[in-house]
Amino acid sequence: MTNNAEHIISDFLLNPQKRIYRHLLFQLAVILITLNVFWDTPDQFIITSARVYSWIGYFLIIDMLIYVNAYVLVPRFLLKGCFFLYFITVSFLILSAIIILGCLQTLFEDTRFENIPTDKSVIILNIVSSTISSGLLVAGSSAMILFKHWISNNQRVNELENATLQSELKFLKSQINPHFLFNMLNNAYVLIKKGRDEAAEVLLKLEDMLRYQLNDSTQEKIQLSSDIRFMNDFLNLEKIRRDNFNYTISKEGDINSVWLPPLLFIPFVENAVKHNTDSENTSFVHLFFKVQDGRLIFRCENSKPTPEAEDTDKENRVGGLGLKNIRRRLELLYPDCHSLEIIENKDNYTVNLYLKL
Repeated sequence: MTNNAEHIISDFLLNPQKRIYRHLLFQLAVILITLNVFWDTPDQFIITSARVYSWIGYFLIIDMLIYVNAYVLVPRFLLKGCFFLYFITVSFLILSAIIILGCLQTLFEDTRFENIPTDKSVIILNIVSSTISSGLLVAGSSAMILFKHWISNNQRVNELENATLQSELKFLKSQINPHFLFNMLNNAYVLIKKGRDEAAEVLLKLEDMLRYQLNDSTQEKIQLSSDIRFMNDFLNLEKIRRDNFNYTISKEGDINSVWLPPLLFIPFVENAVKHNTDSENTSFVHLFFKVQDGRLIFRCENSKPTPEAEDTDKENRVGGLGLKNIRRRLELLYPDCHSLEIIENKDNYTVNLYLKL
């Protein structure tokens, strides 16, 4: 409800197509303010030609006071931080308006003006009250312009943040995709070079995965089940390439109901495959997905190679470009709605990711 009201207000104040309605509403407000010319007392409404002329002059002066302030003084001085110049020019504008209004009272003869007391204290009181009233009108118009300027700036900042966010996400995704394709093409090359029959199967699966890359991965969100199939193909290709490699994918909960940004988990899987190569022992990757109570739990566990085969660069073992990118994507897509931990034990690495859906 609050967001809807804010949208209505900002749309009315900023939409160029509603400019005429804004001015009509403003003119109606000025008319209501200046109608007091026709009352001597709250219950005595008097219309004479002199009062009509006086009201027209009063209306135009108030219009001039507010419009000059809103469209000349505020943009030229107040919004640029020239507060002293703004105060001086506004004071001069108010003083000019009061002098003109005083002239109108003497120009159009009417019993209302003839009965005004000539006592100096009353005259001073009238001048002070007129100054305060004019100052309040100017302050009100300034506040409205500042409020409109604030809404406009907020919208521009939000648009810039959204544009930056989308550009950064596209850039990060573009880093992930070529990285993955390079690995897959390298796998196919190794099998073809060895002359193994599995090379044809690899190329067929690679075709399916490229189709995913070109279609699903370009969508804003895809089904989690589609992403899991992609990871299954990826791990199956790795199993074909390596003799001592096993993997499992476990699922719990309503997986088909979950929609997520594409390629959110593949960097973890790529990293797990890349850094558990061991020619002497069987290596493994175990994936686990669980949907429960509006949360998604993802766990990726992979074996560690022997100390002799293990990469000594820890950043490469548990991080690398892929995981750096996925950390950044998670920060952008799920701010304060995710938890990521990477645990290193003696025999394995474990990635635990919790997402609030």
